[in-house]
Amino acid sequence: MITTCPLDCFDSCSIEVGDDLKLKGEKSHPITKGYLCPNMNNFHKFPRIEKATLHGAEVSIDEAIKTIQEKIDSKSLYFKGSGNLGVMQGVTKLFFAQKGADIAKGSLCEDAGAYGIEEGRGASLSWSPQRVKESDVVVVWGQNTSVTNSHVLPSLKGKKLIVIDPYRSDIAKKADLHVQVKPRGDIYLAMLLSRMAYMDQMDDEEFIEERTENFDYFIDFVNSKPFVMLEDRSGIDAMEVDKILSMIKGKKVSFLVGLGVQKYSFGHSVLRAIDSFVAMLGLFGKEGCGVSYIADSAYGFKSMFSIKSNRVCLPIVDFGNYDLVFIQGGNPANQMPCTPKVKEGLEKARFVVYFGLHENETSKMADLIIPAKTFLEKDDMKLAYGHEYIGLMPKVYESKIGISEYDLCKKLGYDLKSEQEYLDEMLQSNCLEKDGRYISKTYEDIPYEKEFYTDSGKFEFFDDFYDDYEAPDINEGFYLISMKYIKTLNSQFQTEQFLHVPLCLGLQDNQTIKLTNGTYECEYVVKNDENLRDDCMMLHSGNKNANMLTPHAKSEEGDAATFGEMKCQIVSS
Repeated sequence: MITTCPLDCFDSCSIEVGDDLKLKGEKSHPITKGYLCPNMNNFHKFPRIEKATLHGAEVSIDEAIKTIQEKIDSKSLYFKGSGNLGVMQGVTKLFFAQKGADIAKGSLCEDAGAYGIEEGRGASLSWSPQRVKESDVVVVWGQNTSVTNSHVLPSLKGKKLIVIDPYRSDIAKKADLHVQVKPRGDIYLAMLLSRMAYMDQMDDEEFIEERTENFDYFIDFVNSKPFVMLEDRSGIDAMEVDKILSMIKGKKVSFLVGLGVQKYSFGHSVLRAIDSFVAMLGLFGKEGCGVSYIADSAYGFKSMFSIKSNRVCLPIVDFGNYDLVFIQGGNPANQMPCTPKVKEGLEKARFVVYFGLHENETSKMADLIIPAKTFLEKDDMKLAYGHEYIGLMPKVYESKIGISEYDLCKKLGYDLKSEQEYLDEMLQSNCLEKDGRYISKTYEDIPYEKEFYTDSGKFEFFDDFYDDYEAPDINEGFYLISMKYIKTLNSQFQTEQFLHVPLCLGLQDNQTIKLTNGTYECEYVVKNDENLRDDCMMLHSGNKNANMLTPHAKSEEGDAATFGEMKCQIVSS
């Protein structure tokens, strides 16, 4: 049987499930091409929660549901993580919204950048590996493609490769040019690139005239910034910028932009600046030319589970304000910024429910644990955010373990249509068949070939940006950056527990040091890493102390976490 990987990943792999339930990549799928990531290859090896428990004692699913029904009329919060991205995962929100619960909105992921993209393009559409194949040059900006988007790697063969990243990642080591930008410096680099490209007359005048608005304001704004300031804040000088421009001039270029660039208060402006640079070169809506970011995978599809509700900002929500906290498919005690505040809130909350597959830091703090069904045990559908293909997820086998989101809602008393009706409506609302597979109608043509999705139908350049960030001492301390780990997805599966430090510190591997952000302190075991800038330290996502020192704050737009908005200092070593 064929199904689709539900995990939070660009690739949304198509999976062949054997009679022995072994998972293999579907060889004929245009993106998957027969191979899966280490996490999905070992999916069955990771222990799952099999029984519901209340205050540590085993209870039946029905008893667990009765407990929720008894408490739901109190002040409640519904918090959904990204452990499973199937369409039907959203059904649970209907029940809690109907009961007057607050719904956490925003994300720990991409929403700041997505907001900026929508300001300029009107909609955030994906740039498929199928399109990247047609490029001459690929710019990987703030993304460790080898780990987070590995199924695009075949499309990079034979291309000139530029990587822009503070860390010398695996993909950076393979690049023709690695530009080691300073954290928080991506927006300044984008403006510097735009300024120097304009000086070199690389702007596409016909595209700008016919398909964009506000270019004059944009270029005046960029030119008003002191050149030395742009170099200093990006950490990149004019000679290196010139190398980038000389490699892309007159070429078909794809930009693969990761989440790292927008984990700041002004994250929306970073994506607008990158988009504006690409638009001035006329690299939208053409074969082999585009920008890939996490797309709005549901764009153009019927909104199945939208409902009016009171919304609270997810990255900074205070769990302690609630009598009932329902956490689905997430691990806020590890993944949310400022772990001390998160755990303090969870401890103050009167009753915490964890609904998921695996034990983690959050389940250990929960009063009630409800095991979920895996993607193989329920019907669902996946809309990919990294390519155009729609992934069907039929139930592969029956299991007595856990409960699906749909069945949980039904048992809680919410009146629902059949699962198949929801899935059929979703599929019919915006899909077509191409070469025997479903794709989104939105991608029948090259993205933005005919129009942008703004009110004007044109790309709208950005022309304003303000950065008032001040570290305790801007020249002291270390930026604490994060990277995805090959055997981890967020906090799932196998995590790595070292603090990676630059060689300039002269520390010993496995030495313990203490860091502070001025408010909190935390001890880490270090590992020397030659791939770091001298002003950076790095923690892999999922590290048990990954967010002990990240800021309790949200982005200016998009309600996203600002993980990168912090400098830390060494207290002791």
